Amino acid sequence: MHTPLRPRARFRALLSASCCAALGAGLLAGAGTATATEPGPAESTATGAAGSKVVGYFTDWGIYGRQYFVKNIETSGSADKLTHINYAFGNVTDGKCALGDAWADTDKPFTAEESVDGVADTADQPLSGNFNQLIKLKKLHPDLKVIWSFGGWSWSGGFGEAAKDPAAFAQSCYDLVENSKWANVFDGIDIDWEYPGACGLTCDTSGREAFRDVMAALRAKFGKRQLVTAAITADATPGGKIDAADYAGAARYVDWYNPMTYDYFGAWAATGPTAPHSPLTSYPGIPEEGYNTAATIAKLRSLGIPPSKLLLGIGFYGRGWTGVTQASPGGTATGPAAGTYEAGFEDYKVLRTTCPPTGTVGGTAYAKCGSDWWSYDTPKTIKGKMKYKDAQRLGGTFFWELSGDTADGELIDAIN
Repeated sequence: MHTPLRPRARFRALLSASCCAALGAGLLAGAGTATATEPGPAESTATGAAGSKVVGYFTDWGIYGRQYFVKNIETSGSADKLTHINYAFGNVTDGKCALGDAWADTDKPFTAEESVDGVADTADQPLSGNFNQLIKLKKLHPDLKVIWSFGGWSWSGGFGEAAKDPAAFAQSCYDLVENSKWANVFDGIDIDWEYPGACGLTCDTSGREAFRDVMAALRAKFGKRQLVTAAITADATPGGKIDAADYAGAARYVDWYNPMTYDYFGAWAATGPTAPHSPLTSYPGIPEEGYNTAATIAKLRSLGIPPSKLLLGIGFYGRGWTGVTQASPGGTATGPAAGTYEAGFEDYKVLRTTCPPTGTVGGTAYAKCGSDWWSYDTPKTIKGKMKYKDAQRLGGTFFWELSGDTADGELIDAIN
């Protein structure tokens, strides 16, 4: 198989190098019998809420080079349209959950202009940083829930150690998420392990049952009132990453899964072939069967995972190549196209004007401008994906990530 799926969590290391040195670059054997049988939330509850969830990722490092603050979630109108925010990322190190970037999370003082409520932080207040800003946002939107996501592409290597003692890991995560210094910020935990039993930035050897045991331990510790969710692989190929872990066995312990149905293709395959990174369906000439949203959802459902526990993933960005002469997908390239923060990657808010769509394939858009070739979702293609989501009775939608949208929330409008 070609280069593995490259989910969005990898951007921490890339952006930390270009934005701020304070940044750092996702479980467990031995869950006891009690935790292995601890049920998750009643399935009837999840079924009743099917289709209604809108979960957006907020990245802690976005406050640096991107200058995207919690305030922008409010001013863009996105806060009114979100049901949940996934705060990315907490670290996983020495078998425990840990802060990802203490300065961004709890320490950075925000000016009045940067603050959600227009009030500047002061030196003597007990909590600053993004956590305090999230408290302010939740006061404006009492029904909005915030989930702390741990791991991601850069920090998933820590899950192998955590997997050796699921109960101890779960305890460390609970103690951190529920720390009294930031009480009422978080409504649960999200695990972004890339990938249990398979390779991402590192290769995991903790065993097929490890992910299930970790999620069981987390559910036992966090109980039924707090949310326990997980971002999971979208690799639906035979013997691929979905098959490497017991996602079906773990499903009873989670409120929902976020299958990362984007980054199927990209310029890590430097010479192509060009292909849309987030196709909804297969199409003639797709480089890899099983690398599309419909295949991912079909495989997860075939395992017995309820559709109400599966959210549809959308990327608020594009992936692209340069040195391309063919307008349609399948062309050759010379490398990744230039991007603002990373070669081969660009936000939707930029691409919508710099390289507008020239065609659609597999339910998503692509664009040829000069020698560059990009693929990304637009309001029109997102509306098509929402029809698919409704037809499949999925639990809702999630997206990576908030700062890629326009200032007035064009893409989140399409989701709603």
